[in-house]
Amino acid sequence: MATISNNDIALAIYSISKNKSKEELPAIFKKIIQFLDRRRLLSRKADILEKLDKIINLEEGRIVVKVSSARKLSEKIKKDLISLLEKRYKVKEIVLIERLNEKLLGGMRLEIDDEVIDLTVKRKIEKLQEHLIKKYE
Repeated sequence: MATISNNDIALAIYSISKNKSKEELPAIFKKIIQFLDRRRLLSRKADILEKLDKIINLEEGRIVVKVSSARKLSEKIKKDLISLLEKRYKVKEIVLIERLNEKLLGGMRLEIDDEVIDLTVKRKIEKLQEHLIKKYE
């Protein structure tokens, strides 16, 4: 018997529930849970939901960006960051999830799906150090 991937399950859930009314959804979700239970796949629910969330975001032209910084971002920085990311990723909507991280010296670290953009002061110092070492070797 073939193994069903979490991504395939998430895609099937999305396809089944895509154009359904709010009244139809509870019955559909109940059947999905019963299916996952029968196939002993409920332990994979967290990953399936994560994949489903990515599929929905992709379909709706939205990306979720996790921003780590030492201090709370100002509204101007948030607006500028959202504008820049909308142009770069060509999406309709950017959802920022802010995380404060006191370990950071400054700057910010962005996580977008599997991509990491490290704009922290520590990373800039490391890059400068690498450049100086290469220059004097």
